[in-house]
Amino acid sequence: MEIYKSWLVEKFIAHRGFFDNEKGIPENSLIAFEKAIEKSYAIELDVHVLQDGTVAVFHDSQLSRMTGKDGYLKNLNKDDLPNYKLLNTEYSIPTLEQVLDFVKGQTPILIEIKTENVKVGADESKIYEVLKNYKGEYAIQSFNPFTIEWFKTNAPEVVRGLLSAKFGKNMRDRPKSWIKRFALRNMMFNKRAQPQFIAYNVLDLPSLKLKGKCKELPLIGWTVKSQSQYMEIVKYVDNIIFQDFEPNI
Repeated sequence: MEIYKSWLVEKFIAHRGFFDNEKGIPENSLIAFEKAIEKSYAIELDVHVLQDGTVAVFHDSQLSRMTGKDGYLKNLNKDDLPNYKLLNTEYSIPTLEQVLDFVKGQTPILIEIKTENVKVGADESKIYEVLKNYKGEYAIQSFNPFTIEWFKTNAPEVVRGLLSAKFGKNMRDRPKSWIKRFALRNMMFNKRAQPQFIAYNVLDLPSLKLKGKCKELPLIGWTVKSQSQYMEIVKYVDNIIFQDFEPNI
């Protein structure tokens, strides 16, 4: 695939679907993905591997914000998911398999892999098992460079990207280790992981260091939340992941 001529550059990407949590269209839900398809946007979504090996589409590691119930997503099984409604709507936590069956190639999907396993391979192989026969366009991305390396080695046909940022103190879910933050911020894993694109926090753009470290790789900015913010960073990125508005060129 010529990545600079692909959907990763040419098609706006809706963060967790085209959602509105306050209007009954929860993030990472089938209705949010349906709205993105209707608008001809690509879909960004998040996946975790559950206790029984099921791949679920959900952002947080904890259940409380989106379901109102205590506990951790990783402790659930597939049969539990219908019991966890998203923001008191009719929509429950979907599996990746359900989402792929729903989208059916109507729009591309950018899959962020959330893995808590120290040892790489177990979660990645389960995710790839779901993805490998999907006929639609998709790519994967992760903050974990070793996840990206796993796909490079074991599933080289899958387009892969590395997520990064400056990892400031106010950033949610930033790596706890300052060494890991330093290495990711400075793209020190690129030679080993060989990402095919970089997805970078738009709050940290522009970055002269970034420009030098990821030259010749498409740069996708995340997460743009207004047209004015988009206009500020558009000259630094090749595409955006967006939410809370509809971008106009």
